[in-house]
This record gives sequence, structure tokens and C-alpha cells, in this order.
Amino acid sequence: MNLANLTALVEGNLANSPSITSFEEVHFELSKIRRGDLFIALNHENIEEAILNGAYGILFDKPTQISDQEIAWIKVACVNKALLRLLRFHVLQKSPKVYYCDEISLKLASQIITSRDILILNKSLKEHMHELYQLQEKQFILFSKKYINEELFVDAKPLNKVINSTINVVEQTLFETSFIYDDTYYERQLLSPFFLPYLESVLQFFKHNNIGYQLRNFSPINHFQAVFTNIHFEVKDFGKSDNVLIFESSFELVKEQINFLKKQANWAKILYLVPSSKIGQLEENKNIFGYENLWDIMHTLKSQDYHFALIVEQSADILNNSVFEVKTQQPSLF
Repeated sequence: MNLANLTALVEGNLANSPSITSFEEVHFELSKIRRGDLFIALNHENIEEAILNGAYGILFDKPTQISDQEIAWIKVACVNKALLRLLRFHVLQKSPKVYYCDEISLKLASQIITSRDILILNKSLKEHMHELYQLQEKQFILFSKKYINEELFVDAKPLNKVINSTINVVEQTLFETSFIYDDTYYERQLLSPFFLPYLESVLQFFKHNNIGYQLRNFSPINHFQAVFTNIHFEVKDFGKSDNVLIFESSFELVKEQINFLKKQANWAKILYLVPSSKIGQLEENKNIFGYENLWDIMHTLKSQDYHFALIVEQSADILNNSVFEVKTQQPSLF
């Protein structure tokens, strides 16, 4: 890329008068810098090594000592914003067909996709840099605003909500579903019926755009994640316990999940463990318990009878915490 054009694109200023006029490639990862490249200094400490690796230019936003007058030193107000502008320019040239959706739909899409016709951005922008630079002409892109700044794209459309369901549920439990879709029977998929509306919006999008997929072997996605345990919080195999802890990382989904549980398991005793500061955002319910820390969660679970416990803004990893290593003392004979 031409030095003058790049400097204008990132709204930068040349801090010196270099002899070079263009760059081969642009990288922010030190390991990928080769002779002729521009190094985006997300980590200021890597500048000198980037120069040793052959960088023809340094893009930076912190006070920096110019150590080599032959290469270009481009000062910007914010390196991250400069990186976004560079990517936006590159992506725009490829004219991709860009859609955004919620986090659940995105995670389900990434599990079932088999086609290379679509790029699913389910990580941070930095982790997708290489893929975005390898973007093909008019390729599909699916992203969530939780991970990717929508300013990266000129024209992003929302994934359509499902109006008429085409998934025919044959049998279901709270955490497992057997269903028919597109004349194919999928037996005992480890997918809660709670996720089916999200899955269906992805399937209809894929089908409409002839994007390949495979509905097999679903894995936990850090939402409505069921863990079967005994009274000592020891994890058991799926379906091998009468006590189930359900972990939900996002408070935004709690109201929807409470309604789902009330409808699908009205026979069960269900606890809802919510950060104390957010209880006021939910309708009054005698089975909603506030917590400040893991000790509060453990105490509530120990003191209450329940079939299911929805634990909000926590992950199953808390079961590895020493707080939950509480064993019932065995009586001594002596």
C-alpha cells in the first residue's frame, strides 16, 4: 500500500521524512512481520524487534523515540481505531454480503457450518485479522456486535427473525431435542428447545443463500448450560442426577429463560440465583435469590431443595473453585 494513501486513511501524521514510499503488507503480530511490511504497534514494546525483522514502517500512538530515519513513523491518535479504518477499507474493496445477529445464533452457526462461502466472526477483531485480509470477493460475513465493531462494515443487515417455524419437534426434554428439519430426522440432539428459535433463523438464512451446514454434535455454548451434579457438587454424566445447575453468562437472557423454565418444567422446583444488584430488574418471585459471591451461591444451593437452579452471570467453571469442595462429613466410629 502507498505510504501517502495509508497515512491519510488512518488519519495519521508522518513523524519523519522516510525514504520508503510503500509497504508490502500490514501486520500487528510481531511474528508475521517481514521485510517491507508496516507494523501496527498495539504493543509498544515490540517496535524495535519489528524493525529488526525488516519493518518498513511503524504505526504508533504513544510517545516514541525514532530509532531509524529510513523507515516511516506514522503517529495516530489511537492505534485500534487506525486498525479498524485499515480493515474497513480492505473489506469494502471485497464487497462482502454482511449480516449480524445475536451471540447465540452466531455460536450455533459456527457449530453447524460446513461451507467456506461464509466467514463467521465469533472472536475479537484482532483474532480475525488474517481471515479478513484473506476475504474473497462477495463472500458472506456473519458477526455479532458483542465481538465486532459494526463500524467495520459499510452495510450490515440483521439476520431475519423466524415467522413460521419449520423445525418439527418430535420429542424434547429441557436439554435435549429430537426433531425433523427439511425432511431429515435428528434424534436426541444435545440442544435445549430454548435454542430452537435461534437455530431456525440461522438455518433459514443458510438455506436461502445455499450455505452448507450439518446438524450434528452440538456442544455447550456458555448459555443455558446444564450440568448434572450430586449434593456435593460433583459433576455427573448427562441425565444421571436429579439436581441440575444451569449456567447463564448473560443477564439479558434471564427473563426469557425464566419464562421458558416455567412453561416447560412447571412441575419442578426451580431456583434462580441472580447478582443482588440486578434482582430489582426481575419480577418478584419467591424462588429468586440474590448473591454477592460464590459462598452465597453455595449456601443457597445447600440450604434449598430444587430440581433445577439457574445461576446467572456465572459459568460452570465455578464448580472447580474450592468453595464447592464441600463434602458431607462421615460419622466416626470412635
